[in-house]
Amino acid sequence: MNQLHASFMPLNRLEAAPRLAIPARDGFSVSNPALEMLTDFSRVAPRTIRADVDVNEAHLMMRHGGFRLLLVTDDQQCCIGVLAAREVIGGRRITLAQQQHGLSSEEVTVGMIMTPWQKLSTMPLEQLTSLTIGDLLLSLESMTDQHLLVTERDPQGGLCIRGLVSAADIRRAVGRVEQGTPEVALAHSFADTCRMMMGYDL
Repeated sequence: MNQLHASFMPLNRLEAAPRLAIPARDGFSVSNPALEMLTDFSRVAPRTIRADVDVNEAHLMMRHGGFRLLLVTDDQQCCIGVLAAREVIGGRRITLAQQQHGLSSEEVTVGMIMTPWQKLSTMPLEQLTSLTIGDLLLSLESMTDQHLLVTERDPQGGLCIRGLVSAADIRRAVGRVEQGTPEVALAHSFADTCRMMMGYDL
Protein backbone atom coordinates (compact mmCIF):
# COMPACT_ATOMS: atom_id res chain seq x y z
CA MET A 1 0.00 0.00 0.00
CA ASN A 2 1.46 3.32 -1.05
CA GLN A 3 1.79 5.94 1.63
CA LEU A 4 2.07 9.65 1.04
CA HIS A 5 5.28 11.05 2.49
CA ALA A 6 5.49 14.82 2.57
CA SER A 7 7.63 17.11 4.64
CA PHE A 8 5.90 19.80 6.65
CA MET A 9 6.30 23.24 5.08
CA PRO A 10 5.67 26.06 7.56
CA LEU A 11 3.69 29.07 6.35
CA ASN A 12 5.00 32.59 6.66
CA ARG A 13 3.59 35.68 8.34
CA LEU A 14 3.71 39.00 6.52
CA GLU A 15 6.34 41.40 7.79
CA ALA A 16 4.52 44.44 6.40
CA ALA A 17 1.47 45.28 4.30
CA PRO A 18 2.47 44.03 0.83
CA ARG A 19 1.92 45.74 -2.51
CA LEU A 20 -0.01 43.98 -5.27
CA ALA A 21 1.69 42.87 -8.47
CA ILE A 22 0.20 44.57 -11.54
CA PRO A 23 0.82 43.97 -15.25
CA ALA A 24 3.66 46.03 -16.65
CA ARG A 25 2.68 48.66 -19.22
CA ASP A 26 6.18 49.55 -20.34
CA GLY A 27 5.98 47.27 -23.33
CA PHE A 28 2.85 48.83 -24.82
CA SER A 29 3.14 50.26 -28.30
CA VAL A 30 0.65 50.95 -31.07
CA SER A 31 2.89 48.72 -33.18
CA ASN A 32 2.07 45.74 -30.95
CA PRO A 33 -0.18 43.06 -32.48
CA ALA A 34 -3.87 43.93 -32.27
CA LEU A 35 -4.42 40.34 -31.12
CA GLU A 36 -3.08 41.43 -27.70
CA MET A 37 -6.30 43.39 -27.20
CA LEU A 38 -8.61 40.43 -27.86
CA THR A 39 -10.73 39.05 -25.03
CA ASP A 40 -10.63 35.47 -26.27
CA PHE A 41 -13.81 33.51 -25.53
CA SER A 42 -11.91 30.24 -25.95
CA ARG A 43 -10.08 31.21 -22.74
CA VAL A 44 -12.49 33.56 -20.96
CA ALA A 45 -16.18 32.66 -20.87
CA PRO A 46 -18.37 35.38 -22.42
CA ARG A 47 -20.92 37.15 -20.25
CA THR A 48 -24.38 36.33 -21.56
CA ILE A 49 -27.98 37.16 -20.77
CA ARG A 50 -31.38 36.13 -22.09
CA ALA A 51 -33.62 38.49 -24.05
CA ASP A 52 -36.56 38.02 -21.67
CA VAL A 53 -34.64 39.25 -18.60
CA ASP A 54 -35.83 42.65 -17.37
CA VAL A 55 -33.47 45.59 -17.74
CA ASN A 56 -33.26 46.23 -14.00
CA GLU A 57 -31.81 42.76 -13.47
CA ALA A 58 -29.42 43.34 -16.37
CA HIS A 59 -28.32 46.63 -14.78
CA LEU A 60 -27.59 44.91 -11.47
CA MET A 61 -25.65 42.17 -13.26
CA MET A 62 -23.53 44.75 -15.06
CA ARG A 63 -22.95 46.94 -12.03
CA HIS A 64 -21.98 44.15 -9.64
CA GLY A 65 -19.94 42.25 -12.21
CA GLY A 66 -18.23 45.29 -13.71
CA PHE A 67 -19.44 44.35 -17.20
CA ARG A 68 -19.96 46.92 -19.95
CA LEU A 69 -21.32 44.49 -22.53
CA LEU A 70 -23.51 41.40 -22.35
CA LEU A 71 -24.11 39.03 -25.25
CA VAL A 72 -27.81 38.21 -25.64
CA THR A 73 -28.37 34.53 -26.42
CA ASP A 74 -31.29 32.32 -27.41
CA ASP A 75 -32.10 28.71 -26.52
CA GLN A 76 -29.52 27.42 -29.02
CA GLN A 77 -26.81 29.66 -27.47
CA CYS A 78 -26.69 31.77 -30.62
CA CYS A 79 -25.93 35.45 -30.17
CA ILE A 80 -29.03 37.39 -31.17
CA GLY A 81 -27.76 40.78 -30.03
CA VAL A 82 -25.71 42.70 -27.50
CA LEU A 83 -26.60 44.90 -24.56
CA ALA A 84 -24.21 47.76 -23.81
CA ALA A 85 -24.07 49.46 -20.42
CA ARG A 86 -24.77 52.84 -21.97
CA GLU A 87 -28.19 51.62 -23.16
CA VAL A 88 -29.09 50.54 -19.63
CA ILE A 89 -27.63 53.60 -17.88
CA GLY A 90 -28.64 56.20 -20.45
CA GLY A 91 -32.26 55.13 -20.54
CA ARG A 92 -33.20 56.49 -23.99
CA ARG A 93 -34.02 53.07 -25.41
CA ILE A 94 -35.83 52.13 -22.22
CA THR A 95 -38.05 55.20 -22.54
CA LEU A 96 -38.76 54.40 -26.20
CA ALA A 97 -39.65 50.80 -25.31
CA GLN A 98 -42.03 52.02 -22.61
CA GLN A 99 -43.77 54.32 -25.07
CA GLN A 100 -43.97 51.76 -27.87
CA HIS A 101 -45.25 48.89 -25.72
CA GLY A 102 -47.13 50.82 -23.01
CA LEU A 103 -45.01 49.35 -20.22
CA SER A 104 -43.50 50.50 -16.96
CA SER A 105 -39.71 50.62 -16.70
CA GLU A 106 -39.80 47.40 -14.61
CA GLU A 107 -41.47 45.55 -17.50
CA VAL A 108 -38.96 46.48 -20.21
CA THR A 109 -36.82 43.50 -21.21
CA VAL A 110 -33.32 43.16 -22.61
CA GLY A 111 -34.71 42.10 -25.98
CA MET A 112 -36.54 45.41 -26.33
CA ILE A 113 -33.43 47.58 -25.99
CA MET A 114 -30.55 45.39 -27.21
CA THR A 115 -28.72 46.00 -30.47
CA PRO A 116 -29.83 43.07 -32.70
CA TRP A 117 -27.26 40.93 -34.48
CA GLN A 118 -28.18 42.42 -37.87
CA LYS A 119 -26.75 45.79 -36.77
CA LEU A 120 -23.51 44.56 -35.18
CA SER A 121 -20.07 45.37 -36.60
CA THR A 122 -17.62 42.48 -36.66
CA MET A 123 -14.11 41.63 -37.83
CA PRO A 124 -12.80 38.17 -38.80
CA LEU A 125 -10.09 36.79 -36.53
CA GLU A 126 -7.71 36.33 -39.46
CA GLN A 127 -8.01 40.03 -40.27
CA LEU A 128 -7.35 41.02 -36.65
CA THR A 129 -4.20 38.88 -36.55
CA SER A 130 -2.77 40.85 -39.48
CA LEU A 131 -3.15 44.25 -37.79
CA THR A 132 -1.23 46.24 -35.23
CA ILE A 133 -3.09 48.11 -32.49
CA GLY A 134 -2.51 51.32 -34.45
CA ASP A 135 -3.89 49.74 -37.64
CA LEU A 136 -6.94 48.55 -35.73
CA LEU A 137 -7.71 51.95 -34.27
CA LEU A 138 -7.36 53.65 -37.64
CA SER A 139 -9.74 51.06 -39.08
CA LEU A 140 -12.25 51.87 -36.34
CA GLU A 141 -11.72 55.64 -36.08
CA SER A 142 -15.29 56.40 -37.19
CA MET A 143 -16.87 53.65 -35.07
CA THR A 144 -19.02 55.06 -32.27
CA ASP A 145 -19.38 51.67 -30.53
CA GLN A 146 -17.23 50.67 -27.57
CA HIS A 147 -16.79 47.00 -28.49
CA LEU A 148 -15.86 45.12 -31.66
CA LEU A 149 -16.95 41.51 -32.02
CA VAL A 150 -14.35 39.18 -33.56
CA THR A 151 -15.61 36.19 -35.53
CA GLU A 152 -14.21 32.95 -36.92
CA ARG A 153 -15.48 29.84 -38.68
CA ASP A 154 -16.02 26.67 -36.67
CA PRO A 155 -14.94 23.25 -38.05
CA GLN A 156 -18.35 22.87 -39.71
CA GLY A 157 -18.03 26.23 -41.47
CA GLY A 158 -20.51 28.05 -39.26
CA LEU A 159 -19.82 31.54 -37.99
CA CYS A 160 -19.09 32.00 -34.29
CA ILE A 161 -17.97 34.86 -32.08
CA ARG A 162 -14.39 34.16 -30.97
CA GLY A 163 -14.07 37.22 -28.73
CA LEU A 164 -14.20 40.97 -28.56
CA VAL A 165 -11.98 44.04 -28.48
CA SER A 166 -12.88 46.82 -26.05
CA ALA A 167 -11.97 50.47 -26.49
CA ALA A 168 -11.67 50.72 -22.69
CA ASP A 169 -9.10 47.90 -22.63
CA ILE A 170 -6.95 49.79 -25.14
CA ARG A 171 -7.17 52.93 -23.03
CA ARG A 172 -6.10 50.93 -19.99
CA ALA A 173 -3.14 49.48 -21.87
CA VAL A 174 -2.00 52.99 -22.72
CA GLY A 175 -2.29 53.93 -19.06
CA ARG A 176 -5.00 56.55 -19.56
CA VAL A 177 -7.42 54.82 -17.18
CA GLU A 178 -6.55 54.50 -13.50
CA GLN A 179 -7.66 51.67 -11.26
CA GLY A 180 -10.93 52.49 -9.54
CA THR A 181 -12.23 54.67 -12.36
CA PRO A 182 -16.06 54.48 -12.37
CA GLU A 183 -17.54 52.33 -15.13
CA VAL A 184 -19.44 55.29 -16.60
CA ALA A 185 -16.14 57.11 -17.11
CA LEU A 186 -14.95 54.21 -19.28
CA ALA A 187 -17.73 54.72 -21.83
CA HIS A 188 -15.47 55.85 -24.66
CA SER A 189 -15.98 54.76 -28.26
CA PHE A 190 -13.25 53.60 -30.63
CA ALA A 191 -13.49 57.03 -32.28
CA ASP A 192 -12.76 58.70 -28.90
CA THR A 193 -9.90 56.29 -28.23
CA CYS A 194 -8.40 56.89 -31.67
CA ARG A 195 -8.41 60.67 -31.09
CA MET A 196 -6.81 60.17 -27.69
CA MET A 197 -4.12 57.97 -29.21
CA MET A 198 -3.12 60.37 -31.96
CA GLY A 199 -0.15 61.47 -29.86
CA TYR A 200 1.22 57.97 -30.23
CA ASP A 201 1.80 58.45 -33.97
CA LEU A 202 -0.76 55.98 -35.22
